[in-house]
Order: sequence, then structure tokens, then C-alpha cells
Amino acid sequence: MNLERTLVFLKPDALQRRLAGEIISRFEKRGFLIVGMKLIHITEEFARRHYSAHAGKDFFEPLVRYTTCGPCIAMVLEGKNAVKVARSMLGETFGGESPSGTVRGDYSLSNRFNLIHGSDSTQTAEDEIKRFFRSEELVSYSREDIQWIYDTDGAGIV
Repeated sequence: MNLERTLVFLKPDALQRRLAGEIISRFEKRGFLIVGMKLIHITEEFARRHYSAHAGKDFFEPLVRYTTCGPCIAMVLEGKNAVKVARSMLGETFGGESPSGTVRGDYSLSNRFNLIHGSDSTQTAEDEIKRFFRSEELVSYSREDIQWIYDTDGAGIV
């Protein structure tokens, strides 16, 4: 089976509001394997590089200030269609526009404080994972429940 990796990080408001455990558990319950996780404080230089595609836009400076104002939790998640599935779990960029059942739809009303970041493509995920994690910080391991999550033999148990 071809599993994919994606980067997700919980922004400072997720930690300040004590939502980190609940948000992380959503990814675990969905079936993602956490292969890397760490608590970090993003520097201004790092934030500017990470969000460089938005440089010059009116929200860029507030985004840099917001991302650097407190600790974040960065994670590498592994699973089938990880980028697409994780992004759908996040919801729309603006919390008030996100459907219930998504992280932002359940916990955010703000256009700026939107709790979480997720890679938007497999190429972006690869680049962001390298930016946030050294290869030795990522751990591969087997799991016994994978057959129940992905129907690995294609025929099912029944």
C-alpha cells in the first residue's frame, strides 16, 4: 500500500486554548500514524520563509506575528491520501466559513486565528516536512490495526 506523509502544525491559539490534545486525537482516530511530533517556537525568520508565497499581501505581517507569538506543535502524519484527507479535516481557511465536523468549523470563528496549518499538496508536504523535521526525527513503525483502517487485502474480512 502506498502511504503518503503530510505536515500539520497546531498554531499558538490551539495551544493557548488547550485544544491540542483534542485536535491531535482527531487525526489518530481517523487512522493517521504520527511519525514525527515536536513542540516548537517558530522564529520570525522561519515564519517569513514558510509563508513566503504570501509576502506582500495585506495579511502577511499579521500572519507572521500570529505564528510566532507562542509555541506550536508540528506533526508529520502518515496515511493513505494524507494531504487530501488532512486538509479536509482542517476545514476552510476562515473558521466561520468552515463546516461543523472540521477542526476550524468546530473550534474557530476567526479569519486570522484559525488554529492549524496543513500542507496543500504532496510537493508542499515534502518541502514543509524537510523544513520542520530532520530525517532522524521521523520514525517509521508498524501497526496492527492497519488492516481495519484501509482494507489492505482489497477483499475485506467478510
